[in-house]
Amino acid sequence: MRGLSGAAEVGPSGGAETDPSGGAGAGPSGGAGPGVEPTPARGTFQAVIAAVAVLAALGLLVSACGTGGTGARDEGPADASSVAGAPSPSASASPADTPRPVDPVRLVKDDPKVSAAVKRGLKPCAGDQYPVDVAYGKLTGGSVDDIVVNVLTCEDAVGMGSYVYRERGDGYEDVFRAEEPPVYAEIDRGDLVVTKQVYEKDDPVSNPSGEDVITYRWTGSAFTKEFSTRNEYSKAVGKAASPVPSPDN
Repeated sequence: MRGLSGAAEVGPSGGAETDPSGGAGAGPSGGAGPGVEPTPARGTFQAVIAAVAVLAALGLLVSACGTGGTGARDEGPADASSVAGAPSPSASASPADTPRPVDPVRLVKDDPKVSAAVKRGLKPCAGDQYPVDVAYGKLTGGSVDDIVVNVLTCEDAVGMGSYVYRERGDGYEDVFRAEEPPVYAEIDRGDLVVTKQVYEKDDPVSNPSGEDVITYRWTGSAFTKEFSTRNEYSKAVGKAASPVPSPDN
């Protein structure tokens, strides 16, 4: 507090601080008194203010030390809202329902229930491309999808045989087969639907007379026939119209 003696005190506005008696830096007689020492009461008051300021500074210093010396508050557990806003780790993926990768050609050739005629006819059409259609889906109520394999001919894609394989242990078992060509099997809303083309005498392969659509359902140990539908095709479709004979004059 070096400014307490030798000069007039400067107030907040930058001017000389006024004494309570109205004089600027006045002494007891009211005259100007540059360099006049402050009264004992005034000096005591300012000393008290200075002591309070020092104590306050010491209090802040002690508080800062209580925070671990960093001057900042140590963070506790995160607020619930901040935890909720953080992205949660993705849940582990559930096991896939699809069966493990299998070779449908090998599955058919290694199946002792498949006829020798179908196995002989199962040959690659070009390179290593075999004429087989494969479908996966729920048919027998297992935890893993069943496999439907259709074996076709290379030339006209006629179905030679249709098979359903169900997972069993480390392999698959043949639980359904249809080998009356032409035949084709599909999965429809949990049912096995087998379509068989119906040919009459002299019908070309590309133009059957109709088809039988048979629906099978799994009963716990085997597929049983639920119902069937017969569709007959028109023979007039695809044929040129016969010329109309002209009337005789």
